[in-house]
Amino acid sequence: MRAMMLLKPGQRLEAVEMPDPVPGPGEVLIEVAACGVCRTDLHVVDGELPDAMLPIVPGHEIVGRVAALGEGVDPSRLGERVGVGWLGRSCQDCPYCVSGRENLCDRPLFTGYTRNGGFASHAVADARFTYPLRQEGEDAALAPLLCAGLIGWRSLVMAGDGERLGIYGFGAAGHIILQVARWQGRRVFVFTRRGDMEAQAFARSLGAVWAGASDAAPPEPLDAAIIYAPAGELVPAALRAVRKGGRVVCAGIHMSDIPSFPYSILWGERQIVSVANLARTDAEAFLRIAPQAGIETRVTTYPLAQANEALDDLRSGRLQGAAVLVP
Repeated sequence: MRAMMLLKPGQRLEAVEMPDPVPGPGEVLIEVAACGVCRTDLHVVDGELPDAMLPIVPGHEIVGRVAALGEGVDPSRLGERVGVGWLGRSCQDCPYCVSGRENLCDRPLFTGYTRNGGFASHAVADARFTYPLRQEGEDAALAPLLCAGLIGWRSLVMAGDGERLGIYGFGAAGHIILQVARWQGRRVFVFTRRGDMEAQAFARSLGAVWAGASDAAPPEPLDAAIIYAPAGELVPAALRAVRKGGRVVCAGIHMSDIPSFPYSILWGERQIVSVANLARTDAEAFLRIAPQAGIETRVTTYPLAQANEALDDLRSGRLQGAAVLVP
């Protein structure tokens, strides 16, 4: 198989040829049709997430078709169109798994981080953690739903049901969750990098009632805010933007240090919570409502060999929406 592999943190990915992997018991071999490029991939490549299994094939927004089955997998799954996300396996017996919180599993495997992912022509996945996908829709358009959509959905649920929702950082997750929130009848306020008029116009075109710079005050207090950008300085800004009793959800797996802030902007029973990974129940719920919400992803596609260019474009903010590799 062909793959783009990370040999050392901070280095560019290397194009490699590898033997086609063989699925073990309970696993499937997936012929990759598309794989989204997520900000978490950047954190892995740049060494901001420690303990990656190196060398590693990144990528955890996989769309493809089951090409081979390991022992014990239902034969009907051969040829099935499936998606694979960040959580590649949970142990099923730690206290978190037993209590229905497998996203906090003590012994997990993560796709593209501690097991090889989808920046490749083929990938092996635990059959229990592959999600059947509808036949409608282009592969590349569906790929961002497998992480930006799933973690976005979990963060939206954690934000509560308030009407006025703020979104800080308007990339892959932001543009998907804005559409879901609008479908739910919420009013969405989008915060972007200062001067990013293109992103602000994009947000308004998707139904945002207001879009402005991340250090600007919204025109009215927010019921909740979700932070997708990995910038710790946005936490105090979001706290200032939410009303008493409001909630700030930190949705990234990595964030720069949060600066100190006065207690007065937390007081009033405001809350700060984080989102950690996702559970299979999140995937089941989100993939069920995604077609109902009429989500349309904006994607820029790259050949597999241009994975480094896709990462560069994401790192520099040159993208609107999501980057997707097509082997």
